[in-house]
Amino acid sequence: MNALEVLGLRKNYPGFRLEDVSFTLPSGCILGLIGENGAGKSTVIRLILDAIRRDGGEVRVLGKDNRDNFKATKEDIGVVLDEAYFPEGLNVRQVGAVLRRIYRNWDDAQFSSLIRRFSLPENRAFKDFSRGMKMKLSIAAALAHQAKLLVLDEATSGLDPIARDEIVELFHDFTRDETHSILISSHIVSDLEKLCDYIAFLHKGRLLVCEEKDRLLERYGFLRCDRQTLARLSPAAVHGVRDGEFGVEALVEREKAPSSVQLDPVGIEDIIVFLAKEAGRQ
Repeated sequence: MNALEVLGLRKNYPGFRLEDVSFTLPSGCILGLIGENGAGKSTVIRLILDAIRRDGGEVRVLGKDNRDNFKATKEDIGVVLDEAYFPEGLNVRQVGAVLRRIYRNWDDAQFSSLIRRFSLPENRAFKDFSRGMKMKLSIAAALAHQAKLLVLDEATSGLDPIARDEIVELFHDFTRDETHSILISSHIVSDLEKLCDYIAFLHKGRLLVCEEKDRLLERYGFLRCDRQTLARLSPAAVHGVRDGEFGVEALVEREKAPSSVQLDPVGIEDIIVFLAKEAGRQ
């Protein structure tokens, strides 16, 4: 069973349109939703959670339509949004006591273990937490009720590099269970490149690419050459060009380039930057 199926999702706002977004997240996998600020990542997540009304399309979460008795399905979803929302006067222990009454599968032992792992002070009020501490508390809460799907919107934002690496390891551990899956949006591409099995790239409300990360990295290469060499390539092979210090740099599809052309490996960040520039010229 797929953890998540999104088909033809649409949402219109004044000055912004989410257009026909479709992707699938298989069970046991992690899908990274990448895009610039305002690309539509948070809109997609809120539509998946049925927090806002969609203008078209279909969403199935854990095999069920997200408009059909979705309250029961939400029990199996752990959610971390870009801002943590807990009553400001509560401390960690009180937050746990509240959530114990909300989730039928709440696990006090797991919550306490995560709080210790994150070194969160149990008696300090939530309002006195740093942004990073607030995000850690949200992640602990999302993981402590036996969720099958984590939906994370900028969950590593506000964390220092060491803490982010710890969270990435935690998410990897979560998906070792093949019934567990993660959808995570972030503008920190390096985190997603380490973490994800699939990459979906949103740009100005359109999904430009959704593919297995390894296939995406295999598909493209980086070419550094002069203008004359670039001109000999098929235009269909080239997906964006920028001027470099000693010539030009281009993102090139390996299968469409001559075997005589030497292509260097390329990272996810360069791929999305070049594809965004290409889309802007169309």
